[in-house]
Amino acid sequence: MDDASFIQSLVEGYGTSSNHTTVYGYCSNEAEGETNLILQCITEVMEQKQLEGDRNVNRWLMLFSGGLIFFMQTGFAMLCAGCVRKKNVQNTMLKNLLDACGAALGFFLLGYAFAFGGQDDRDDVTFIGTSNFLNTGKVDMSFWFFQFAFSATAVTIVAGTLAERCQMVAYLCYSIFLTGFVYPVAAHTIWSRNGFLSSTAVDPFQGVGAIDFAGSGVVHVTGGTTALVATYILGARKGRFYDNRGRQLETPKSFPGHSVALQLLGTFVLWFGCKFVQWLKKIESVSNHVNY
Repeated sequence: MDDASFIQSLVEGYGTSSNHTTVYGYCSNEAEGETNLILQCITEVMEQKQLEGDRNVNRWLMLFSGGLIFFMQTGFAMLCAGCVRKKNVQNTMLKNLLDACGAALGFFLLGYAFAFGGQDDRDDVTFIGTSNFLNTGKVDMSFWFFQFAFSATAVTIVAGTLAERCQMVAYLCYSIFLTGFVYPVAAHTIWSRNGFLSSTAVDPFQGVGAIDFAGSGVVHVTGGTTALVATYILGARKGRFYDNRGRQLETPKSFPGHSVALQLLGTFVLWFGCKFVQWLKKIESVSNHVNY
């Protein structure tokens, strides 16, 4: 058996795919029968196919993880609804709906561009991204959806803080502003390749950068800090510590939640979603060499 026949038998025996013969034919024509060049060509083609397979797996993990993160909105809605008084359940549920709607609008218009825009085109450190506004240009939609779900989570963390004491218009404006600017700045700083604290930057901070594995800083610190500021601005619920005339009550009035069942169900949904997403994040990080 000559070298060319031996190489072809190896390629055809590599698997059952009908593409293998095509690979050999393509490489044989490109290399003009040179054995070493044929082997090099086949290696490059196989590596490219493996790389594309890795990308497809990562995209699937991104979409699946993003779906789980977005499903956690259900947990937040049930938890918040169970913790408020019965007369405010409808208001609280509508605010959780506005979380997703406002987050989608803000992240689509400005948020993604400020967070990750242009990270594949430049290596220098920037304060915010400067391209991909309105999802124009090269945007991996699986990555976009994954990051949108995280931005919506940062918004809904504040929902419980504002429960029973925030108007709808103000809440919608807050949702758009947080996902359109505040959250993207934090995400760009740590998760973008151009962020000054990013571990994937060309020259990471202190040689390491900040590693935020599943959003403990980018998502939860951003949402928690916003909730703290909102609490300070809005103050306590009416009637909690003062009566209608502004006189301080001797004993603070208790506002118990109306449904322990909703509180428990919401907690389990959030617990499951959080743990499962962390597990998927570990799998996705194994393929961190894949470029998007």
